[in-house]
Amino acid sequence: MTRTAPPPVQQPVAALAGRPADAPAERSVRTLVSPLALAGRRGKVTYWSVFALVVVLFAFAFLFPVYWMVTGAMKPPEEAVRTPPTLVPEQWQVTGYTDAWDLMRLPTHLWNTVVQATGAWVLQIVFCTAAAYALSKLKPAFGKVILGGILATLMVPVQALVVPKYLTIADMPLIHVNLLNDPLAIWLPAVANAFNLYLLKRFFDQIPRDVLEAAEIDGAGKLRTLWSIVLPLSRPVLGVVSIFALVAVWQDFLWPLMVFSDTEKQPISVALVQLSQNVPLTVLIGAMVIASIPMVLMFLVFQRHIIAGISAGSTKG
Repeated sequence: MTRTAPPPVQQPVAALAGRPADAPAERSVRTLVSPLALAGRRGKVTYWSVFALVVVLFAFAFLFPVYWMVTGAMKPPEEAVRTPPTLVPEQWQVTGYTDAWDLMRLPTHLWNTVVQATGAWVLQIVFCTAAAYALSKLKPAFGKVILGGILATLMVPVQALVVPKYLTIADMPLIHVNLLNDPLAIWLPAVANAFNLYLLKRFFDQIPRDVLEAAEIDGAGKLRTLWSIVLPLSRPVLGVVSIFALVAVWQDFLWPLMVFSDTEKQPISVALVQLSQNVPLTVLIGAMVIASIPMVLMFLVFQRHIIAGISAGSTKG
C-alpha cells in the first residue's frame, strides 16, 4: 500500500511579501497623478507648477473684485466712470468714504441693521435650540410628524410666503397689533428657520446618550442638561447657525423694504438703494465697502468655528 505524501504547506501571501500574516493588507489608492510620475523631477515640477497656477487664478478671481471695489471709492468721480477704466487710481483720495459716511447717514442705518440682526440671532438661537433639543432628546408625541411639517416648509418658495407674512405682521392674529416699522417685523419671521432647526437637531442626535444619562444620574434635569451638557458640546454648530442667522438678516433686501417705510428705521441694505439716486458713484461704492466690513470681520473672527461646524456633522459620537 503506497503512502500519499502530504501536500506542501502553503505560506500566507503576507509572509511571502515580507510582512506578518496578521498585518492588515495595504490598499492601493488611485489618484489623478500616479506616485511614480511624481517621483521624478519632471513630475514634481509639473505638479507644483499647475498647483501654483490654480491657486493664483482662484485668488485673483476672489480678491480682484474686492480690490476693484475698494479702489473704486478712492478715485475722483470723473475717473470712476471713465472708459476704459483705470486699474490703479491716478489720484488717491478718501472723500468717497467720508462723504458716504455723512451723506448716506451710514451710522444710523448700520445701527438699525445691528439691532435687527442681533435680535433675530438671539431669538433664533433660543427657540431653534429649544425646539431641536425637544425633537432630538425629549422625543415628544408625534415628534416625527412635527419635524416633517417643519421640513416641508423648505419646499415652499420664499416668494410665496411674502404676502402671508406681510398680512400677518400688519395685523397680528388675536392681538391685532401692527408691527410695521418695528424690529419685531424682522425678528419674529426669522425665528421660524427650518434649516437651522434641522441642522441643530442632526447635531444633537450625534451626542451620545450615555452622556445625558450620566447627567440624569447626577440629578440634572432636562433644562440643566441642555444648559450644562448639550450647549457646551454644541459650540461648533451654534457658531455656524449664528453666522447663517446674522448674514441672512444683514443681506436681506425685499422683506425690510416692505416692512420699513420709515427711512430712519431702514437697514443698510435698503438704505443703499433708496439713497443712491442723488449721490456720486464713488460715494455709493464707498458706502458698499463700509457696509461689507462687519460681515468680513465676522467671517475672519469665526472662520475656525465655521470649519469646525462643517466637519462636526461627519464625526460620530
